[in-house]
Amino acid sequence: MGRIVALDFGKVRTGIAVTDEFRLIASGLTTVKTVDLIVFLKKYVSEENVDKFVVGEPKQMDYTPSLAEDLIKPFLKHLSRTFKEIPIERQDERFTSKMAFQSMIDGGIKKKQRKNKALVDEISATLILQAYLNRK
Repeated sequence: MGRIVALDFGKVRTGIAVTDEFRLIASGLTTVKTVDLIVFLKKYVSEENVDKFVVGEPKQMDYTPSLAEDLIKPFLKHLSRTFKEIPIERQDERFTSKMAFQSMIDGGIKKKQRKNKALVDEISATLILQAYLNRK
């Protein structure tokens, strides 16, 4: 069984999380500049067995797509063309940034470190992946 890779896609940077080989645990992997994302994923997929991508789906409170979805659609096309053999699924990502920030507070991370937006994006990707695993 291969890993699942989750992406909290953003205009500037993207948080990345992965499962273990048994798909039991979601863990933060890193955050990369979005312009470097495909290159990073190519390298990762060449080194690890990846069975699926899960990409966060930004929605409004009424479940309609948010404006950020317009940025994600072209990326999804690029991702599917680049990794034809790896399916892509979506996962609602509402509140993940707020939950990530709260988990940093609850975890005792100092105020200065909580300003690290890359860490928030990585934790958000982990929350997206865990929500996906819980749903399945």
